[in-house]
Amino acid sequence: MDKSDAREIDEAIAAGEDALASLEEARRTLKSASNWGLADIFGGGFITTAIKHSRIDDARDQIEQARRDLVRFSSELRDVRNLNLPDIDIDGFLSLADYLFDGAIADVLVQSRIQDALDQVNVAKARVEEIVATLKERRR
Repeated sequence: MDKSDAREIDEAIAAGEDALASLEEARRTLKSASNWGLADIFGGGFITTAIKHSRIDDARDQIEQARRDLVRFSSELRDVRNLNLPDIDIDGFLSLADYLFDGAIADVLVQSRIQDALDQVNVAKARVEEIVATLKERRR
């Protein structure tokens, strides 16, 4: 492997690690929103609802950051030659923040959407971890 290839791999790894950090932050916030959502379903009041929606707003911002990081990671992966890497489904993740919470009124529906988002973040995170591990192995 020449220096150029090594540099491209290092850039892809760095972008992947940024995406992983963003996804983990979104995962933690969605988990918190889910916990508050359960409390809301089982008798929460105005304060519980307000905290849940605050977490949802935070998660939306974090998911948008993760989306930007995933786009950058995908771009860096295209620069890496001679590696048979799996694709990342950015398109499915792009609409996640829009789908998540628009028009949701009922607590149960909001909780379901939070869980769907959490599942998608976990899938994306596992995929990025797999690719970053492959890149690190290749770099050796």
